[in-house]
Amino acid sequence: MNKNAEQLKKNFLHHLETEKRFSVNTITSYQRDLASLESYCFDNQINSWQELKPHHLRAFSSKIFNRGLGPRSIQRRLSGIRSFMNYLLRENLIKSNPANGIRTPKAPKRLPDVLDVDQVNQLLNIKTTNPISLRDKAILELLYSSGLRLSELVSLNPIDLNLKDKSMTVQGKGEKTRLLPIGQKAIEAVNQWLEVRVQLAHMDEEALFVSLKGRRLSQRAVQSRIDHWAKQTGMQQNIYPHLLRHSFATHLLEASGDLRAIQELLGHKDISTTQIYTHLDFKHLAETYDKTHPRSGKK
Repeated sequence: MNKNAEQLKKNFLHHLETEKRFSVNTITSYQRDLASLESYCFDNQINSWQELKPHHLRAFSSKIFNRGLGPRSIQRRLSGIRSFMNYLLRENLIKSNPANGIRTPKAPKRLPDVLDVDQVNQLLNIKTTNPISLRDKAILELLYSSGLRLSELVSLNPIDLNLKDKSMTVQGKGEKTRLLPIGQKAIEAVNQWLEVRVQLAHMDEEALFVSLKGRRLSQRAVQSRIDHWAKQTGMQQNIYPHLLRHSFATHLLEASGDLRAIQELLGHKDISTTQIYTHLDFKHLAETYDKTHPRSGKK
């Protein structure tokens, strides 16, 4: 970059300091963004900011993405560059902002973690010796039995469950309700909890699951109890409520292959959201292939 380009960068940073009153850390971040772009310009024989075009910034974005910078970091870097270009535009040094409309490269979707059936059984095999452990057993069984979101679980009231019909009504995202089946193990656990619920719940409390104080159990409390039982049962990995939902969907898809049914059970508005479980299912099949097929080459 030529001397004029360097001076424009200094003027911009001074503008951030004196007019915008940005913090030192924020100005340092902008400086880092522009230094990264300068390096790209040097490698591509671009000598001034005025020479930059949208295709240059798209290439720059792809380059730092391929080097391992995450989409959020790239978006923040592009935001800094966009601000600089807006400054040049304000100073009538460029006619348009080449950074406008530049999209961040999308990272491949990370497959969610799941438990295998043996791990689920290990987690659910907890000793029920008091009302709290009976409550926690019912929570774990329901999460895995019906693939509930954590918010759906803590919102449940006893009236939402029809244990004779092995079903329950839950209110999901967008206040949409759906009817879900309940497995026999979960029904047994819930019945055992309902027998002792009166020992903890306030007379006017409608919640299915309550705390020691007798009021509706919070999401954070459920997360804490699941973590407690994961440690008690010797689980080696991090266990959280949504992990049981992922495991529910994966195991059901492995057994049925019915993606539409999984979509309905999970309450996904769009089938594309559910399709991530087909990748998990294929991953399971691929691992089985690698372990068993005589030509897999991975024995």
